Amino acid sequence: MANVLSTAKPLTVNPLKLSQPLGGASAFMGLAGSLPMLHAAQGCTAFALVLLVRHYREAIPFQTTAMNEVTTILGGKDNLEEAIINIVNRAHPKVIGICSNGLIEARGEDIRGDLKLIRQRHPELADTALVYASTPDYKGGFQEGWASAVTAMVDQLVEPEIARNPRQINILAGCHLTPADLEEIRDTVEAFGLHPIILPDIAGSLDGHIADEWVLTTLGGTSVEDIRHMGRSIATLALGLQLEPAARLIEARCGVPAEVYPHLTGLLAWDNFIAALARLSGKPVPQSIRRRRSQLLDAMLDGHFYFGKKKIAIAAEPDLMLGLTQFFADMGAEIETAVTTSDGAALALVPAKEVRIGDLDDLEQAAGHCDLLIAHSHGARVAERLGVPFFRAGFPLFDRLGAAHKLSVGYRGTRDLIFEIGNLFIEHQHHNHQPHNHQTREHGTDAAVASH
Repeated sequence: MANVLSTAKPLTVNPLKLSQPLGGASAFMGLAGSLPMLHAAQGCTAFALVLLVRHYREAIPFQTTAMNEVTTILGGKDNLEEAIINIVNRAHPKVIGICSNGLIEARGEDIRGDLKLIRQRHPELADTALVYASTPDYKGGFQEGWASAVTAMVDQLVEPEIARNPRQINILAGCHLTPADLEEIRDTVEAFGLHPIILPDIAGSLDGHIADEWVLTTLGGTSVEDIRHMGRSIATLALGLQLEPAARLIEARCGVPAEVYPHLTGLLAWDNFIAALARLSGKPVPQSIRRRRSQLLDAMLDGHFYFGKKKIAIAAEPDLMLGLTQFFADMGAEIETAVTTSDGAALALVPAKEVRIGDLDDLEQAAGHCDLLIAHSHGARVAERLGVPFFRAGFPLFDRLGAAHKLSVGYRGTRDLIFEIGNLFIEHQHHNHQPHNHQTREHGTDAAVASH
């Protein structure tokens, strides 16, 4: 069990953490016909929008209530009402996901009450779901904002039901999963003859496809109707400890049993997930999945020579950190330095002596002697200064193409992770044995012999 430490620094030197509103808005991107909106100042919204566009390299539908100095003091209800009406008239969304920020939450605005009044005054909003998630950016981080938004979707949209569909299951997807990860999960669930409702499903809206039409909202994702009927499912599988509260909420409201899978990277983690699907479907594991498992075992045999005793430094959100550190521990590497954004249940499970809640500066101070550094793209400069090989993981990844298509779950994703990182180790090993290094050493030896 890792010892969790908090930084003693009075300020953040090199930020690692991203804000709750950004995490909440990202989750709302996984709903069909959705328009995420920050109840915040324009600058706060613009900053979040830039990160989303740079990561996904797609047009991101994103709105703001444009709070200013006056409305911050007098109250933002009028801004909220005007923004909702304008959005509905122009974009006709199925759902508007409203995320607050520190500016709104510190004032203590009653947004739920405001939304109730707005609905009473505007009956034309009857067909538009308004989902509010409290995401103050003075606490928590990206992961907490995502979890808060998913819990709000469940709380405000899922309806109690008694009837069950024996082929339907709920999948609650954590923020550490990419669109490619969700596609892998969906394909695997469907291979057992089950119908998954994935919430939120960013694979449908942010997988980098060229749409046949252009709309002002998200195109693809989980429909509001499907969310309302999640109570018909026979089970809820929460992927990430961050979503256990949302899964328990469905269980309490609808009687749908909840199961929590901290991560799906690695042999044992995916084995457990496959076993659950076989149990829920009553069907044997398909031969194609057995073949992929065999391929992963072979990859582990091929790769363990390059991972053994390697020292790893990682900075990531809690659930992503748990999955990656467990993967490296399984391959024989050692987690030397682990830095994360906020406290949570996942940290105690990280296979390291200690996990520090801090920033990229904390990572840089402790990672100089490590063999590999892992972080999102803001960690690239740290790795460059230290001269340590760098592997990009998490959000945002703005200095490489294909962030949405990075696969790290399941037998295939774990296999590809072994090859990608193993090749990084091999490449760095070769860089440390360049011909000129040998020549320099030989020249130095000759010179030393000649001097005697």
